[in-house]
Amino acid sequence: MEVLKVSAKSVPNSVAGAIAGIVRDQSEVEVQAVGAGAANQAIKAVAIARGYLATSGIDLVCIPAFANIKIDGDERTAIKLIVQHR
Repeated sequence: MEVLKVSAKSVPNSVAGAIAGIVRDQSEVEVQAVGAGAANQAIKAVAIARGYLATSGIDLVCIPAFANIKIDGDERTAIKLIVQHR
């Protein structure tokens, strides 16, 4: 499964386009975000991607979870959103 990493500075429309493209090709994608700002942008992107794909008859669902990831050698907790079509 492909992983998209979202930061607080990510543009939701751009991330949404990436989500939509990957879901069309592979049927699911993992979106990771560390911090409140990044989580906010990730959720916005999923909502926008849902609108993009709805016109194609694809209904997106989002399964939230936590993930432990390493950033510059430090262990951090990320929000992991598994996005897939229903």
